[in-house]
Amino acid sequence: MVPRSRAEAAARPQGVVTRGTTNPNRLRRVDNWIVETCGDRLRDAADPLVVDLGYGATPVTAVELRARLAAGVRADVRVVGLEIDPARVAAAQPAADAPRLTFARGGFELAGLRPALVRACNVLRQYDEAEVAAAWRAVTGRLAPGGLLVEGTCDELGRLGGWLLIDSAGPRTLTLAAKLTTLGSPAELAERLPKALIHRNVPGEAIHGLLRDLDDAWRSAAAYAAFGPRQRWLRAVTAVRDGGWPVVDGPRRWRHGELTVDWSAVAPAGSTA
Repeated sequence: MVPRSRAEAAARPQGVVTRGTTNPNRLRRVDNWIVETCGDRLRDAADPLVVDLGYGATPVTAVELRARLAAGVRADVRVVGLEIDPARVAAAQPAADAPRLTFARGGFELAGLRPALVRACNVLRQYDEAEVAAAWRAVTGRLAPGGLLVEGTCDELGRLGGWLLIDSAGPRTLTLAAKLTTLGSPAELAERLPKALIHRNVPGEAIHGLLRDLDDAWRSAAAYAAFGPRQRWLRAVTAVRDGGWPVVDGPRRWRHGELTVDWSAVAPAGSTA
C-alpha cells in the first residue's frame, strides 16, 4: 500500500517486528554496565530520557531498566519502551508507571523522541549485516546532543552477551560479558556478538583474533581456576591487555565477567563506521 502522504510515511515506525523473545533479568549485565559506564551522561542530561527500543513480547526488561537506572543513576529518569507491534504496546500498558515508565509504538525513528540514551538489545540480530550501519545512523541521528546508543545481543538467560557503545560519530567500544560460573570457554561469546561482528569471526578479521587470544589466555590461566572463575578471568583479561589489545576498562569491571575494547581494534575489515 502506498502511504497517503509524506507525513504519514514519516510517522510510520521504521524497522520490522522482532521475535520478541525475552525473560526476566535477561539484560541485567548490559543494564548494570550502562549504570556504571553511561551514568554520568544521564546525570548531566537536562532530560534524563531513555528509550528501550524493541523491548519484546513482554515489558519486563523495560521495567527492570527503569528500576536499575532509578536506583543507580537518578530517581527522575524516564524510560519509554518502543515496539513496532501495536499488540505488544497494548499488552505492556498495565506495567506503565507514567511519567517514569511508558510504552509507545515506534522503531528506529524513536517515535519523535530525543533521548539521552537508547538501549537496543536483540533487535538487529534478525537484520542483514549490510543494514546495521543505516540502523545505527537512524537512531543516533535522533538522539539528544551527546546521546548514546547501546546495541547488542545476549543469550536467552543473559549469561553471555556482547554490545557496542555508539555515538553520533559511530561505534566507540565493544563489550563482551559472561556469567563466569557457567562459562566453559570465552569462545562461547562468538555466538552472541553484535550483528556487525557475528559473521566476522573468521581468520583475518580482528574480532577473530581477539576471541582467539582471549580463549588462549583463558586456557593458560587454568591453574587459577582453583581460586574460582573470577580469578581465572582476571588473569586472562590481564594477559589480553598485556598482549597489546586496547582494553579500556579495568579490574572493577573485569570482576563482573566483562571485557571492553576500542572499536577500532575489532572493526570489520573495510569498515568505515
